[in-house]
Amino acid sequence: MSEYETDSGASKTFPAQCSSLRKNGYVVIKGRPCKIVEMSTSKTGKHGHAKVHLVALDIFTNKKYEDICPSTHNMNVPHVSRVDYQLTNIDEGYLSLMDDGGDVREDIKLPENEIGKEINTKFENDETILVTILKAMGEEKAVGVKTSSA
Repeated sequence: MSEYETDSGASKTFPAQCSSLRKNGYVVIKGRPCKIVEMSTSKTGKHGHAKVHLVALDIFTNKKYEDICPSTHNMNVPHVSRVDYQLTNIDEGYLSLMDDGGDVREDIKLPENEIGKEINTKFENDETILVTILKAMGEEKAVGVKTSSA
């Protein structure tokens, strides 16, 4: 899905067989988009299925989730996108972000973590910076910052 398409009819997730999931990939656990940090497969008895044990962190809250599913079953995988925006302002805890087309959005909160501090410091030093916005399942969050050479 390109950054210009809307989510009108598009699904926020797609199915993937458990056995095809990989560490550092994404998966939906308990309705939350997560990044897989640990995976192990256990062999079972004569008539059972191999089971995949997943440990994953919510990509927005960093909360840890675990799940076990038969390797032949499907799990949902979130569509995750990362887009860089140029920071134009910070106003009352919200970021003013401009995309490549010159459109401005002001609906992303300044994160209350190290990235938020870094964004604020660079902004106060009048640096031209790009903020990376991670988007999945209708949620968005600033997850990275880099100085722009533009």
